[in-house]
Amino acid sequence: MKFGFTLSATDGAARTGTISTPRGDIRTPAFMPVGTAATVKAMMPESVRETGADILLGNTYHLMLRPGAERIDRLGGLHRFMNWDRPILTDSGGFQVMSLADLRKLTETGVTFRSHVDGSKHELTPERSMEIQRLLGSDIVMAFDECPALPADRKRIEESMRLSMRWAERSRAAFGDRPGHALFGIQQGGLEQDLREESAEALAAIGFEGYAIGGLAVGEGQEAMFACLDYAPGQLPIDKPRYLMGVGKPDDLVGAVKRGVDMMDCVLPSRSGRTGQAWTRRGQVNLKNARHADDPRPLDEDCTCPACRNYSRAYLHHVMRAGEMISGMLLTWHNLHYYQELMAGMRSAIAAGDFAGFEAAFHAKRAEGDIEPL
Repeated sequence: MKFGFTLSATDGAARTGTISTPRGDIRTPAFMPVGTAATVKAMMPESVRETGADILLGNTYHLMLRPGAERIDRLGGLHRFMNWDRPILTDSGGFQVMSLADLRKLTETGVTFRSHVDGSKHELTPERSMEIQRLLGSDIVMAFDECPALPADRKRIEESMRLSMRWAERSRAAFGDRPGHALFGIQQGGLEQDLREESAEALAAIGFEGYAIGGLAVGEGQEAMFACLDYAPGQLPIDKPRYLMGVGKPDDLVGAVKRGVDMMDCVLPSRSGRTGQAWTRRGQVNLKNARHADDPRPLDEDCTCPACRNYSRAYLHHVMRAGEMISGMLLTWHNLHYYQELMAGMRSAIAAGDFAGFEAAFHAKRAEGDIEPL
């Protein structure tokens, strides 16, 4: 079976469809939980699937350092290693090198750096990134790119984008012929519309199975991100998936889908769950707050996740304040469940031609705020 993408409905710029892979279909718009080190923190793979996730994201940088791509390959690949039999997308490692690694040096060839784990020296190039992702066995592979933090001056953004386009061409060549697997190119260009257009044209000329919008959610703020998304998705091929990397909060997801994005990922739902933050239809709820200590009501009475179905706010408050592991497990499950429910709602709304109604109801409910304290 080949990799493919089919659009089934559009509503304005919003789109819904299906990405087909040998390991199963991905319903779009899709949210990908992040399994940084071959695990979605505080979750079993079966539980992640129960939330409605069709695909996970794995991190090339973290996995190449520990336990090592060659070791994962010897053990049967990432799917078997982490007991997830559905699609996996792996990032290229470029963003993590820039944000996490020590003593990094950027050249035309690639990046040399020292591991933040043990100080060991490594080199990551487009060719090595493709090799690592092949060893991991991921279904969707990301081209190796460079992503400058914003704000940055135009000259820096322009040079970085053109370097990423040269690396994209090398990534395509190194990826080779891998039936059933896909390589996505990554559009760069900061908040400069003409540079984004140049990047999109360069990527389309190379040819990829999907296209990502990179270089956003790196400090520019939601207003600037949405202004960029007003044009960036439309610069990419209409018949291929569009993936917005590293986004985001629930209102980011709704705003991105409205503007034509098909895929997103973010550590936020799992990271928030481990720190007592829950995302609900009424907005964000901090379970550490004392107001929940005597509250026998569920976190969200309309939610069917285990945290809401079986436990009270008082219990979630107690285990979070006591530092019990179950607190992060339950709140992560809830957050991922809510994110997948949000994506399903958007898919249904687009199919029904009522995304505007869905968006209005989403914002209206959030504006109500959390339920009143007892």
